[in-house]
Amino acid sequence: MTADSAAGAVRVLVVDDQELVREGIASLLGIQPGITVIGAVPDGRQAVEAAVAHHPDVVLMDVRMPVMDGVTAVAELADRAPDCKVIMLTTFDDDEYVGRALGAGAIGYLLKNLPSAELAAAVRLAHAGVAQLDAAVARRLAAGLSHPAPPAPAPAPAPALSALTERETDVLRLIATGSTNREIAGRLFLSEGTVKNHISRVLSRLGLRDRTHAAIYARDHGLL
Repeated sequence: MTADSAAGAVRVLVVDDQELVREGIASLLGIQPGITVIGAVPDGRQAVEAAVAHHPDVVLMDVRMPVMDGVTAVAELADRAPDCKVIMLTTFDDDEYVGRALGAGAIGYLLKNLPSAELAAAVRLAHAGVAQLDAAVARRLAAGLSHPAPPAPAPAPAPALSALTERETDVLRLIATGSTNREIAGRLFLSEGTVKNHISRVLSRLGLRDRTHAAIYARDHGLL
């Protein structure tokens, strides 16, 4: 683990309940240029406390952990340390976890089989505000939206973008860039509460389940 000495380096907190994995990720990232690992903790509760105390730029968060799981920790960080960008880094390739994590405010969902250089690149992209999904997860989500299982009863067709107001369209576009609620509020000069209300209306009017589906919808409809 490096000392927090590199000026301008991306400050990273590693969160994983397995010590060998946690320390391994921290060590591999610590030798990457432009990255400083400021801590490595074993659960979501300690992650929130460390983030509030030390202000990392990026948090690498496991999903399943004792004391507090990763998704719950992401939601707390969104309130208590909203400037942190959170990447879920896990072995669980599960659509439900993906949807819950991104809905809670994570900017990415990656699997632990990444080479260290690619993980370092993902950290830098997250710091720059770029949303990221593991390639296999993204393909599956996109395929699921393109070829959904037939529901019972069949729903009405999803409304077009014309169902949204201009402001709601702006919010949808920013969701697709991976912006947090606070960042959207700052860009559009709104309160975070107003942003949350806009997001709820966007999801409802377009018949979308969560932020992940909203981001894919926005990209598929040319908003980026």
